[in-house]
Amino acid sequence: MTGSKLSPPARILVTKIGLDGHDRGSRIVAAYLRDAGMEVIYTPPWQSIPAVVKLALEEDVDVIGVSSLATDHLIVPKLMDALRAAGLGHIGMVVGGIVPEDERPLLIAAGVSAILGPGTSRDEIVAHVAALAAEVREMKTMELGEIAQ
Repeated sequence: MTGSKLSPPARILVTKIGLDGHDRGSRIVAAYLRDAGMEVIYTPPWQSIPAVVKLALEEDVDVIGVSSLATDHLIVPKLMDALRAAGLGHIGMVVGGIVPEDERPLLIAAGVSAILGPGTSRDEIVAHVAALAAEVREMKTMELGEIAQ
């Protein structure tokens, strides 16, 4: 299973923000992405928004995956705002875990590309993250071309 044909490989930050300490699922997803050839930066639980923004900048990530098994996905819009304020609005965002149906529109409106809940297959996760990373890279390349002109 190959998920990333990018060179250099896609860089994915897998993290948990807020007070949600349930990290088994995020560790499994990180392993899926690594096995598919992506570079994964994994954080322990309880990350703050500023810490995630700083790490995303330092590591030059293409995609951030936030895992939520509590209600911490509700602070993802604040994370998206902080990324945009830091000039990192191009980074793709996916949320995994348990997100009630009535809370999904809030995340999509904030710019989350996909909500990958329980039961999402490894192949679906890898394919979506790889496609999103490729889209982000293409967008960055186009922006750099416009700047150069």
